[in-house]
Amino acid sequence: MSIHWRAVPILAAAIVATGCQSIGAGSVQRDRISYADALGTSWKEQTLLNIVKLRYLDTPVFLDVSSVITSYELAREVNLTANIFPGAADSNNQSLGAKGTYTDKPTISYAPITGERYMNALVRPIPPQAIFAMIESGHRADLILQVTARAINGVYNYSASQTRTRTADPTFQKVIEAIRGIQQGGALSVRIEKRDEKESTYIGFLHGADEDVEKSIRFVKDKLGINPTNDEPQLVFGSRQRNPDQIALLTRSVQEILTECSVGVEVPERDLAEGRATPMLHLDPSPGSRGYPLMHIRSSSERPADVFAAVPYRNRWFWIDDRDLDSKRMFMFLTVFSALAETGIAPQTPLITIPAR
Repeated sequence: MSIHWRAVPILAAAIVATGCQSIGAGSVQRDRISYADALGTSWKEQTLLNIVKLRYLDTPVFLDVSSVITSYELAREVNLTANIFPGAADSNNQSLGAKGTYTDKPTISYAPITGERYMNALVRPIPPQAIFAMIESGHRADLILQVTARAINGVYNYSASQTRTRTADPTFQKVIEAIRGIQQGGALSVRIEKRDEKESTYIGFLHGADEDVEKSIRFVKDKLGINPTNDEPQLVFGSRQRNPDQIALLTRSVQEILTECSVGVEVPERDLAEGRATPMLHLDPSPGSRGYPLMHIRSSSERPADVFAAVPYRNRWFWIDDRDLDSKRMFMFLTVFSALAETGIAPQTPLITIPAR
């Protein structure tokens, strides 16, 4: 037997070992990243399409990916033959054979959001407690309230949607900026108290910070009609407080937020002239107001490059520039807002099961 032929068992073992590494633990890094990326891209495109549809008064459709099950199967076969009598006439009868099959069987389950779940996820206002929980976790108070609040203690926010068109009350922007200042000074807290299976949420104003924070606390209490001696008013849902010891937060639903976002869609002049899409309302927000439109969605006749998300609709492309940080930030918040409206807790990702044989 030659030196080349003695290397055959080593080569066969290498083939088998290489095949074993393609599934099992070795597939976790590849599958986790690829499925997470695909789910995230799909969610962005679905959300973007529904925002554009709202501008055209088209029916939005929401389809959730509830589970992903993918099964891998790898079969291997190696054949080795050699003549054990080198001096015989058929001594050249030497062969090496290897065969393998690889099967990937993904099963993806989709669940349309309808009925009660549609009402909870899209139509029901986001709980005020969830809004301040986000603020407590470090998100900018002024940005979160600008997007989610319709009114705080009767002080109304700006709205450009067709059904709730109005300019902001003169003090709304100043109030949410003051709350942001209190948050930055570490003087804003949230406390949840449970009595007889009933939860109550209180917003705390902490003293002892610098003078600017103290002035902001006094300003918020004064403009919102809060008892100046109460440093822990109760947080409730509603447009107006029942007593001076409350902060009444009237919140938007996810559908309202999506409608506000649709104001920022670039609609061709022809579609507006023909009455195919709702016109953009040019209201003058309160002085210093920012963040309107909440999202800038561009449009073009050809597929754009360098985008954060893009979808085709009515023979055009609608897209968000990858350098538009404000619009990208809104997409990040929409993910959380949708879950908070439905469950009051942070979102859960679809169940992914990957058996391998």
